[in-house]
Amino acid sequence: MLSDLTLLSGLFLVLASFFAGFVDSIAGGGGLVQLPALLVSLPRSETVTILGTNKLASVFGTTTAAALYRRQIKPDIKFLAAMAVPAFIGSAAGASLASHIPTKSMRPIVLVLLICVAIYTWLKPELGSIELLRHRSIRRTQIGIGSGLIIGFYDGIFGPGTGSFLMLILVASLGYAFISASAIAKVVNVSTNIAAIIVFGLHGAVIWQLGLILGAANVTGAVIGSRLAIRGGSALVRKVFLIVTVALIIKVGIDTFTSF
Repeated sequence: MLSDLTLLSGLFLVLASFFAGFVDSIAGGGGLVQLPALLVSLPRSETVTILGTNKLASVFGTTTAAALYRRQIKPDIKFLAAMAVPAFIGSAAGASLASHIPTKSMRPIVLVLLICVAIYTWLKPELGSIELLRHRSIRRTQIGIGSGLIIGFYDGIFGPGTGSFLMLILVASLGYAFISASAIAKVVNVSTNIAAIIVFGLHGAVIWQLGLILGAANVTGAVIGSRLAIRGGSALVRKVFLIVTVALIIKVGIDTFTSF
């Protein structure tokens, strides 16, 4: 399938993957750039193969970002596990159904949810500026398990807006600052990506060579983005989060209304 790529298309994909890693490391939403780029550059590939290759490329940048955040921000390991393990299970289940369930029916629901996320975040400028954890530890764990499972399933079967949904749960429901929420979301996202890659890989739905090449570009973008986010703190992450969410609304909105 690599033979289908021209030099120009290959360069376009590398640049897209770099920018995807950069954006995703700050506030999520890398799939907004990388996934359409793959769809445009590989028009003869099946959608499930594009999804699998996208996950492979993304996991390198997401893992790099998670490691860089971990050096500066130390979220509770037990909570991370409570959210990441169910997310892994949910993503594996979602990925196994990705080729059987039409995703078109999900777009209107996702569009409405993303609009709600954007409005809620915009109307609350103080949201996520400081860390003020809510609920008792056991209740936070329960919310982490439930949201990890549901969002993980969604990421495996469809994906757009996963970072936005993770961030909103962590910031609005649990009281994390945006910078801490981004660090946690990266670990959860690594978990969902690995689960999806395993499932897609077992079904032969990954272009391994291309995914590894794009993964290198994704890592480079993630390194720059993570360092910028750590330096800029929650204020910067909030701004990028809003920009990414609005861009997702536009993208999902176009996909929703042009599919009818």
